[in-house]
Amino acid sequence: MSGGTFVGMPAFPAAAREAVGNTTLRANLRHATHTIRDKRAKAVTELDDWALLREAGKQIKDHTLRHLDTYLVQLEESVTAAGGVVHWAADADEANRIVTRLVQETGESEVVKVKSMATQEIGLNEALEEAGIAAYETDLAELIVQLGHDRPSHILVPAIHRNRGEIRDIFQKEMGSWGRPAPEGLTDTPAELAEAARLHLREKFLRAKVGISGANFMVAETGTLVVVESEGNGRMCLTLPETLISVVGIEKIVPTWRDLEVFLQTLPRSSTAERMNPYTSTWTGITDEDGPRAFHLVLLDNGRTDTLADEVGRQALRCIRCSACLNVCPVYERAGGHAYGSVYPGPIGAILSPQLRGTASEIDASLPYASSLCGACYEVCPVAIDIPEVLVHLRERVVQGGPATLRGNKVVLKPAKGHAAERAAMRAARWAFTHPGALGAGQRLASRTRRFHPRTLPGPGRAWSATRDLPAVPAEPFRDWWQRTNGGKDTEK
Repeated sequence: MSGGTFVGMPAFPAAAREAVGNTTLRANLRHATHTIRDKRAKAVTELDDWALLREAGKQIKDHTLRHLDTYLVQLEESVTAAGGVVHWAADADEANRIVTRLVQETGESEVVKVKSMATQEIGLNEALEEAGIAAYETDLAELIVQLGHDRPSHILVPAIHRNRGEIRDIFQKEMGSWGRPAPEGLTDTPAELAEAARLHLREKFLRAKVGISGANFMVAETGTLVVVESEGNGRMCLTLPETLISVVGIEKIVPTWRDLEVFLQTLPRSSTAERMNPYTSTWTGITDEDGPRAFHLVLLDNGRTDTLADEVGRQALRCIRCSACLNVCPVYERAGGHAYGSVYPGPIGAILSPQLRGTASEIDASLPYASSLCGACYEVCPVAIDIPEVLVHLRERVVQGGPATLRGNKVVLKPAKGHAAERAAMRAARWAFTHPGALGAGQRLASRTRRFHPRTLPGPGRAWSATRDLPAVPAEPFRDWWQRTNGGKDTEK
C-alpha cells in the first residue's frame, strides 16, 4: 500500500467487475450488510429525537471545521498541559517518520496497535516494518486481515468479506508464525475463534512496551482523546504499554465534552446498532503510576486542509467512521471494499479518497462514479453528509477540471483522461438547451423516426444498455402536445 492506495489495484470499474463474479464474496457481504443494517434501523427508531441528534452532530462538526485552527491550538495547549507531546504531520511520510523515530527512541522493536483508519491511511505498518519494527494488530477483524496477508474491506468490520470457515483456516495456518499458535482441533464456532484470538493476543499485550492508536474524537477543552470499541483490546493497548502514540486526523476534534455527548449516542447505534458502546476509553496526557509514562499525539493533515478549502466537498470531514453508508449501499454490497482501492471504501470512501489524494490517478478519478446516486447513504448518515451532492461535485471536477487546492496551493486541475466524449456531449446539450428552436426541431425529428431507433446503444454506450432498456421516445414532443391541446384543456372536454 502507498499513500493510502492499494498498489496494483485497477480503477473501480475493472476491480468491481472482478469482485461481482466472486459468488462467495457476494454471499458474505450480502449476509453481513443486511444483518447490520436491519439491527441499526431498529436501534435508531428507539430514539424519538434521532433527527435532532443528527442535526446537532452536523452543526457541531460544521462549527468545528469553520474554527478548526482555533480548536487545534487549544487542543495542543491542553494536551501539553496534561503532560503529552504534540507533533504535527503535514502528510503520510512525515507522520510515518515521526512515529518510527518515537518507537526507535524507546529501544523497542515491536508495538501493539488499536484499530486505526488513520494509520492504515498512511501505511504505518509498512513503514515500521521497513525500520525493523513489528506492528501487531489487536482488533479481531484487523488480526484476521493481518494474519491472512489481506486488505481491509470495511471501515467497521475490516474482515467482512471472510466467513467463519475461512477465518478458522487462517488462524490454523498463520497464528504460529506470528506468536501463539491456534489450539488443536479449532472449529469455526464464533466462541472458539474468539478464544483463539484472545490467547494469541494476550501474550502480546503483556509484553509490549509501546502502543499505537488512533482516536474517534479529541476534546479540545481538556486535551482528552476517546476510543470507542467493542472488544476490550483497545483498553489493553491504551493502558498497559509504557509509551502510547496516537495518530489522529485533525478533523476528529470536538470543542467540549458536551459536544462529545451527542456522538456517543449516535455513533454506537449507527455503527454496531448498540445503545451504548461496550468500551469507551478516554485518556488525558499522563498520570503517575496509572497508564503509559509517555504520551505522544501526532496530528495528521494529509490532504484534510485541502478538503476543507472545498465548500461542497468539506462536508466529508464530518464523517465519524460509523460505516452506516456502506451497509446500505447497493454498489458496496455487490463489489466489496477492495474494489475501491483505498482504506476508505464505500460511499464515504468514494468522496473522501479523491479529496485526500486528488483525482490524478485512474483509481481516484473513477471513485466518484462508484455510486448509483440512490441517496440511501445520505439518509442513514448520522452527521447528514450529502454524499450524492459531493459525488456529483467530484464528477464535475474529474470531467471538467478547474480550480482546486492541492497541498495548500491554489491550482487549476486538468480534466481527467478518457472523458472527452462526455465533455463534448455536455457542451452539445448546453448548446441545445440554450437554443429552443433547435431543441424543438430535434425532438420532432426524434419522434418521427422513433420506429428506426435501436434497442441498444453502440460503442461505449453498449455497457449501459446491456442491462437496461432504452427509454422509448414519445410519439409527440411535449411542447407540441401542449400547443395542440391548449395546455391540456382541450383533452378535458
